Amino acid sequence: MSGALRGVAPPGAVRDAEVLRVEGLSKRYGERQALDGVSFTAHAGELLALIGPNGAGKTTLLSILAGVQRSSAGAVKASVGEIGWVPQQPALYSKLTVAENLRLFARLQKVADPDAAVVRMLAQTGLAERAESRLESLSGGNRQRVNVALGLLSDPAVILLDEPFTALDPAQRERLWRFIHGLVERGTCVVFSTHIVSEAARYGARLLVLHEGRLLFDGPPAELSRMAGGDGDFERAFITFLRARTPARSEGAGGAGGAA
Repeated sequence: MSGALRGVAPPGAVRDAEVLRVEGLSKRYGERQALDGVSFTAHAGELLALIGPNGAGKTTLLSILAGVQRSSAGAVKASVGEIGWVPQQPALYSKLTVAENLRLFARLQKVADPDAAVVRMLAQTGLAERAESRLESLSGGNRQRVNVALGLLSDPAVILLDEPFTALDPAQRERLWRFIHGLVERGTCVVFSTHIVSEAARYGARLLVLHEGRLLFDGPPAELSRMAGGDGDFERAFITFLRARTPARSEGAGGAGGAA
C-alpha cells in the first residue's frame, strides 16, 4: 500500500482506496479453531465495528492484523508499518508523563522524528496541556486517549482499537468518539471491537460479526437489522441474527453480556 494514504487524505478515489485486505485468515490453538477463513477488505476513511459473543475471535483477529501473533493460514495484505495497534490493556508507564510515554514509544517504533511525532500527537489528541502530567494523575478517558495516541505515532493508514471504551463513562466515551471521527475524516481507516452492540450500530458504518471464529456478516447495521426482522432495537436484532445462524447455541448468545 502506498504511504501517500497517511495523514490528511485527499477527497475522491484516494480516500476510498483499499488499505487492508484479509484473505482466508485462520488461527488454531491446539484443537481449538479460533479463526476460520476470515476474509474482508477495508478502505481509507472507513469506520468498521467488530462485534460478536465472548470467545468469537475478535481480539485474536485484531492481534494478527497488528502483527502481534501469526495466523495458521491466510494472509494480511498491507504495507509494513501501515497498521497501528491499540490493545485493550494499555502499555503505559504510570510514573512517566504523557510526553515521556509518547517519546519513548516513538523511539521504540523507530519513528523518523520522535520529537515531531510527540508534538503532532499531543495536538491531535488535545493533550498538549497535559504533556507534563504523569499518567497516574490522568482520568480514565485521558489515559485511553494517550493509549490511542501510541498506536498513531507512525501515522498509520489503519488503526485497530480493541475494546477502546472499556471502563469509560458516557462523557469520556463521547469525547473519545469525537477524536475517532476526526481520524476518519482525515482518511484513517478505523477498526474497533466493542461489546456495546448499540454503540457499534450507532457509529460503525460497517459491521463485521464474528462467531466461533467465522465471519457471519459484513455490511451496514441497517442491513443486519433488516435480515433479523428488527423492530428498531438493534441489540435484539443482533441476538436474533446470532440465534438464527447458531440455533444449537442460542441460549449462550442471549443478552447484552453475550455480545462481548
